[in-house]
Amino acid sequence: MGNSLKIFAGSASRILAEKMANHLDMMVGESTMERFKDGEMSVKYEENIRGCDVFIVQSTYPPADHFMELLIMLDAARRSSARRITAVIPYFGYARQDRKDQPRVAITAKLVANLIRTAGADRVLTMDLHAPQIQGFFDIPLDHLYSSPILAEYFRKRHIKDLVVLSPDIGGVKMARAYAKRLDAPLAIVDKRREKANVAEVMHLIGEVKDKNILIVDDIVDTAGTIYKAAQRLKEEGAKNIYAACTHPLLSGEAIENITKAGLAEFVAMDTIPIPPEKKRKNFTILSVANLFANAIKRIHNEESISILFD
Repeated sequence: MGNSLKIFAGSASRILAEKMANHLDMMVGESTMERFKDGEMSVKYEENIRGCDVFIVQSTYPPADHFMELLIMLDAARRSSARRITAVIPYFGYARQDRKDQPRVAITAKLVANLIRTAGADRVLTMDLHAPQIQGFFDIPLDHLYSSPILAEYFRKRHIKDLVVLSPDIGGVKMARAYAKRLDAPLAIVDKRREKANVAEVMHLIGEVKDKNILIVDDIVDTAGTIYKAAQRLKEEGAKNIYAACTHPLLSGEAIENITKAGLAEFVAMDTIPIPPEKKRKNFTILSVANLFANAIKRIHNEESISILFD
């Protein structure tokens, strides 16, 4: 692909960026990030990127420093005369505030979109946005990848009998339906009421789950309270083994405790966010998105279709 394609990594996604580069038979570009005594960040590209097609890989999970680092890398690339700059954001943070659902609140998803464009991004490549409408918040092209083909293929090869795919809330029905279609499995839905952030209460279960194996699918697992509550209800309804799959394993607060209490047969997640060793358990399976992102990067660089990856 020549020397015009360059991949750089922020500190949040170094390992994932190296996997992507490996699939493309290239190396991650050299850059350094240093801090002043007060914590202020400074980024420098250690190689010439003038006229290059630059891809900057950085998930923006907490802390906010990861997002700030991405903005600084974008600005540095723009000021270094890169021909085109693509922000590769496997996990797009601050996406859960995507509308004004109560008075006097921010729409952070739109704010973040504005900041990324202003910092210098010409394009964004991301995966499983929390709400599809966030794509419309950007005034630059956005390519949206889906993890469902990877996760569905994994469970298809498991040959789990009597499998039912469960959406943990109404908003996740479209994603769950995609899994159910690929796995040729029925769909069930939890009608979840959330009184406040990170507190979920299961109200109603729609669908037949008795004597079935259940696959709970979600885009984000934060405190895993939803998984725990859903698993409790599923067991009350006579479900057998319960599996959970997600794209973005934030695993904040009491997440590991909730996953343990849920008694899952297996918890499967993508590597859009690295899971620290101390949080991993024996029933955790981590699948990589590196090959999918690498193919998308190659297609963007060659001005080819991205949608063909999901046909």
